[in-house]
Amino acid sequence: MENKKLKILIIRFSSIGDIVLTSPVIRCLKEQIEDIEVHYLTKKSFEQVLSANPNIDKLHFLENSLSDCISELKKENFDHIIDLHHNLRTLIIKTRLAKHSKSFDKLNWQKWLLVNFKKNLLPKIHIVDRYLKTVEFLGVKNDNKGLDYYLNGNYELESLLPNSHLKYISVVIGAQHGTKRLPAERLIKLCSNINHPVVLLGGPEDAERGEIISKTVGDHVYNACGKFKLDQSAFLIKMSEKVISHDTGLMHIAAAFKKPILSIWGNTVPEFGMYPYQVDESRIFEVSGLNCRPCSKIGHNTCPKGHFKCMNSINLPELIKVANA
Repeated sequence: MENKKLKILIIRFSSIGDIVLTSPVIRCLKEQIEDIEVHYLTKKSFEQVLSANPNIDKLHFLENSLSDCISELKKENFDHIIDLHHNLRTLIIKTRLAKHSKSFDKLNWQKWLLVNFKKNLLPKIHIVDRYLKTVEFLGVKNDNKGLDYYLNGNYELESLLPNSHLKYISVVIGAQHGTKRLPAERLIKLCSNINHPVVLLGGPEDAERGEIISKTVGDHVYNACGKFKLDQSAFLIKMSEKVISHDTGLMHIAAAFKKPILSIWGNTVPEFGMYPYQVDESRIFEVSGLNCRPCSKIGHNTCPKGHFKCMNSINLPELIKVANA
C-alpha cells in the first residue's frame, strides 16, 4: 500500500513582502519532511510572487467567494493548516475545514503598546522566525538559508535598461503609505549625490514622482517606475550593485537575492521584526529617539504631527557615503 503524503496548507493572503517572508517556511517544510505536499492559499493578485516557487505543489486563490474557496479546499483533505495571516477570514477557513492548525503570533497588543505608549515589549525576533515556530511541531527547523524569490522568466538587462545603466544602484522610491516614503525633494538630493547610475523602482503609482526625480537630477537617473511587471523589477533588484529601499516588498526581494541593502525607515520601526532578513551587508537608516515614532504599525498618508521628522531628519550624508563606498 502506497504511503499517503502529508498534505499541508499554508495561508498568507498579502502582501508582496509578507509573502516573500513566508518562503523559508515553504522551503523548510519541503526539504525537511519526506512525502509532503505543500499547498499555498493567497490572493490571485499575488500569484506571480509564488508561481515559480518549486517548493509549492499547488497554489489556491481567494478571489470572490470565500465559500467557494473553502469548498475547493475541502476537496484536498489537508492534514495541517499553517496560518501565517491570522485574521477573521483565516479563522473562518480553519473552522470550516476542521483540520489541525497552527497560527503565528501577530503580537498585536505588543505593537499597540509600542505605537500608543512607546513601551517596547516586543521580543527581539524576526517575523520569519515567528513564522517558523508554527511548523516546529513537525520537527522543522530554520535552515538559515534566508529568503527565496524565484523569477518567472529569463530576462536580459539590455532589453530592460539603456546601455548607460547596466551597472547601477536601485533606489526603491515606492511604499504603500506616505509616511514610509522619503519626500521627493530628499530623494532628489540623495540621487543627485550618488556616484553611480541610478535606477528608480516602484509601481505605476510612483511613475510621476519618479519622472520628477529623474528630470530634476539628470541623465544618470533612469525612471523605471511603472514600466515593468513585479517579476522584471525583481530581476532589476537582483542585478543591482546595491539597493536603497524604504520598508517595502522590494526590500524583502532584495534580501532574498542577498543584495547589499540600505533600508530607510520612517514611521515604522525595525523592532516590528520586518527588517532585511539574514543579509550580510545591511544598513538601517532611521531617526531614533523621536517621541512620536512609531505612529502606526502600518503607516499614514501624511505625518499626523505635520513635521515628518522621521523622514526629513534621515542622515542623508551618511546614506550617500555608504551608497558611494
